[in-house]
Amino acid sequence: MRTSDPFYASASTDEIAKQMLGMLLTYESPKGKVGGWIVETEAYMGQKDSAAHAFKGRRTASNEPLYGPPGTVYIYSIHGRYLLDVAAQEKDVPQGVLIRAIEPTIGKDIMLTNRAKDGVDLTNGPGKLMEAFGISDKKMNMHIFGDVALDIHQDEKKVPAAIESSNRIGVSNQGDWATKPLRYFVKGNPFVSGIRKRDVDSETRGWRE
Repeated sequence: MRTSDPFYASASTDEIAKQMLGMLLTYESPKGKVGGWIVETEAYMGQKDSAAHAFKGRRTASNEPLYGPPGTVYIYSIHGRYLLDVAAQEKDVPQGVLIRAIEPTIGKDIMLTNRAKDGVDLTNGPGKLMEAFGISDKKMNMHIFGDVALDIHQDEKKVPAAIESSNRIGVSNQGDWATKPLRYFVKGNPFVSGIRKRDVDSETRGWRE
């Protein structure tokens, strides 16, 4: 069992969030393996970030995984939905990357039974992808990705043709940092949350061929 994953401390958290785009996220679920390419992430920059769970050093039993070593699984719930985050930077530096959306490629039939939503609505949001995966608890928290049923395959990756950024979603009332461009996504991918139809690249889905 690994005690950390140095990739998640190899650069700034916003840079890690960009590098994660195109990586394969998988989950060995009780029904079978599911997964897809990461197409949207958000960086949260710790104590200084007014939209972060650890703003001003807040530390609770709930957000403790954020303070774990790089690569720690951090699952949390909001408005009755579960979301998936990975701790970045060294232990006790509570920064992280939220995985907001994936392009599903593995076990789509399983995901459809879990969520009963076809097309882009299957996984085009952080709560949606966790529902599609069938994850509804925090049992994998405090473990390193790859040591549990969740894994982010850094060596299995598609290359985005272009990466765009914007302010993060759902944090508009969270102070000065709410408008910082810390959300990153694969330009033109249909599974990016809230993408307009006219912005979708139906030929390449935003990937470099």
